[in-house]
Amino acid sequence: MEIEQIRGIAESQNIEPGTLSKIELIKSIQTGEGNFDCFATAYGGECDQTGCSWREDCFESARAGEPS
Repeated sequence: MEIEQIRGIAESQNIEPGTLSKIELIKSIQTGEGNFDCFATAYGGECDQTGCSWREDCFESARAGEPS
């Protein structure tokens, strides 16, 4: 999902996007929704949050930032 779309979601939930990174912004949205703020932490490609709106983006971001 593009950052502008994410900013729109944040604003609709009364979260001020400011200069937050994509990961920080999504984690804020997750917390606002009452979910775990775990975006981009599924390094092993496993996640039990099957209903999460960010699931596919999360896996991509986790792979990109996976520790070596």
